[in-house]
Amino acid sequence: MKVLQLIDTLQTGGAERLAVNYANGLSRLGIDSHICATRAEGLLLNTIDESVGYLFLNRSKTIDFRAIFKLRSYLILNKIDIVHAHASSYFFATLVKLTLPRIKIVWHDHYGNSELLSQRPKRVLSLCSLGFSYAFCVNQKLKTWNKEHLFVKRIKYIKNFPVLKKSQKDLTLLKGVEGKRLLCLANLRDQKNHSMLLDAFKIVNNEFSDWSLHCVGKDFDDKCSRQFFSKIKSLKLNKSVHFYDSKTDILNIMSQCEIGLLSSKSEGLPLALLEYGMSGLPVVVTDVGDCSLLVNDKSFGQLVDKNDYKQFAESIKQLILDKDYRLFCADNLNQKVTREYSEKHVLSDIISIYKSII
Repeated sequence: MKVLQLIDTLQTGGAERLAVNYANGLSRLGIDSHICATRAEGLLLNTIDESVGYLFLNRSKTIDFRAIFKLRSYLILNKIDIVHAHASSYFFATLVKLTLPRIKIVWHDHYGNSELLSQRPKRVLSLCSLGFSYAFCVNQKLKTWNKEHLFVKRIKYIKNFPVLKKSQKDLTLLKGVEGKRLLCLANLRDQKNHSMLLDAFKIVNNEFSDWSLHCVGKDFDDKCSRQFFSKIKSLKLNKSVHFYDSKTDILNIMSQCEIGLLSSKSEGLPLALLEYGMSGLPVVVTDVGDCSLLVNDKSFGQLVDKNDYKQFAESIKQLILDKDYRLFCADNLNQKVTREYSEKHVLSDIISIYKSII
């Protein structure tokens, strides 16, 4: 069996990290595994295992014939059976399939705005789905939406899974007081709602001024980014909020923090939440997507309304004040993630599906 993961970029987003996790994990399980980035490379390039075949297309436009035939040639040369297309790369996979009909397409729906599915564009996706052999969805809402709007007949909810590796280089040293750091792993996008996070942290900071907030994620240098940094200044949090942009040494970063935070307006099943759990961090997260499957009661962490920054702040303070409760939540969440969201368990299921398609 020969499988290629297809992704638009290798920047440090959730879909991108999962595509790399799939490529690396399948290779470790004996699958002839490949990955292709269509538009841009990024920090995740350095996390791809040497055993994984790699192709970069440098696609410059939506319909790029040079890129289409470059991937087609790679698929033929390496006798690829399945193209596992993540997120929006389904369109490019469809264009390639038109030139090479024998290829089977598996589409992985990572759509993050699962709270706004009624507004999701679907015309092109629906048409392309005629060529899908299977669709994987990262939560149950997306599975239902796929069944209602797409032509693909086989659809399955597939759990995300975290992979954390020790990094030997470019180790990030966090600022702030040791033992008093809060962490938010999220790119600077409107969906991640850093504005609410800052409002909540301001309340926390007023009472616990020695605690600091550390934000790690991609800065797209856009309106959302400018609003984030402007709000830090307006709330006078310059000395307590630290931003580090994209990083690959996530395990090292989490080892320096006490509590993991996610303030998203919408999610599927965020990889960051799984990573918090695997690394042993207690969490405060908003009740969006499938977060409640992991934090289904207060023994696993704090789950709060996505619009209530005051409740978010109070939940953080509860974890700060009660170290025993922090450790209790962290241990329970760690056991749950380890037991139910392991790489081996998920990929064994994926391989069985691949075999059924071929």
